[in-house]
Amino acid sequence: MTSPHEESERDTSGGEDSPERKARSAEPGNGKGRDSELTGGEKQGPRGEGQEPGQTPGRGRDPEPEDGGGEGGGGWKLFARDLATSVVAVLLLGGFLFAISGVWPPMVAIESGSMEPNMAINDLAFVMDSDRFQPEAAGAVGPGDTGIVTADVGDREGYTQFGNSGDVIVFEPDGRSDRTPIIHRAMFWVEAGEDWTERADPAHLNGATCGQLSACPAPHSGFITMGDDNPAYDQAGNRITEPVKPEWVVGTAEMRIPWLGWFRLQA
Repeated sequence: MTSPHEESERDTSGGEDSPERKARSAEPGNGKGRDSELTGGEKQGPRGEGQEPGQTPGRGRDPEPEDGGGEGGGGWKLFARDLATSVVAVLLLGGFLFAISGVWPPMVAIESGSMEPNMAINDLAFVMDSDRFQPEAAGAVGPGDTGIVTADVGDREGYTQFGNSGDVIVFEPDGRSDRTPIIHRAMFWVEAGEDWTERADPAHLNGATCGQLSACPAPHSGFITMGDDNPAYDQAGNRITEPVKPEWVVGTAEMRIPWLGWFRLQA
């Protein structure tokens, strides 16, 4: 049994339930195991206690995304920028090629094998207006201002294109814009009313005479044409077209890019 004096001394000596001891343990810097202070005066409890939901322990609140931002918005902006850049690049390239060729479109895809082996299906051919950069040998053909060198003149002048003498031309058959243009070689020039079979290679007439051909005598002046891999002139056999007038000519083929025409043919 303790006396009231002893209990009073125990209370004032800082026992377990002493308010003074509790006050001292709550003072900053007093004792071990205190919560460390956080920036801004916040405290972090064990295992992130005392934080708001969604916060990483030991870190501040995650930054809020800007209005209209985020990965989704940035991705669309990047896509739109790349698309616009591609369109501008294609337009600039097309404009550059048109400025050189004077023909639109300046590139045509080869659809058949009539010009093999010098041109193949799926090749892409660059076409130029026949009035531009006329070769000197073109002055010896017809009226002299067509800008096209025929195979017979090319033989004499040593002028070749795509493996054989003479120019390869793109033209509208019978002058009809609703038909697919043809890309064949200009063989020789004929005058209106001429029996051109007298100057033709008999091997390319299928044994026909002038009276048996609808395009002979020539109904007008123009080019006799033929595909490099075809057995007959375009004006003989199945008669693809009448002699090709200069105004029917779209242009002359200047170069080819193998296989690139495939994409054009799929469009």
